[in-house]
Amino acid sequence: QVQLVESGGGLVQAGDSLRVSCAVSERIFGSYAMAWFRLASGKEREFVATITGTGTNAYYTDSVKGRFTVSRDDRKNTLYLQMNSLEPDDTAMYYCAAKHGETSSLRRQYEYWGRGTQVTVSS
Repeated sequence: QVQLVESGGGLVQAGDSLRVSCAVSERIFGSYAMAWFRLASGKEREFVATITGTGTNAYYTDSVKGRFTVSRDDRKNTLYLQMNSLEPDDTAMYYCAAKHGETSSLRRQYEYWGRGTQVTVSS
């Protein structure tokens, strides 16, 4: 069973940067595509970013392009989301997820989920 544990969330001001991490329980890189989703109050869980198993390609939702960067460290079995120029609309619980095969922006295709880390951006 793959276990995912997010960390690094917190309270920041608009314009600040923050990096959240996702520790993975086993060596899945190369076999699993990884992604970040977020859930804001009153909204559905939405796709943020995904990265291929090899780490060579990454894809983002339009609202974070140019501000967020997803990456992975194979040695540490860790997924990252670097968030710059944060905005109050980025306030949400951030979840990492894993799936076999190709990347996807569809949450129903992801097999494993963490419990989330809260990011709050004040104006």
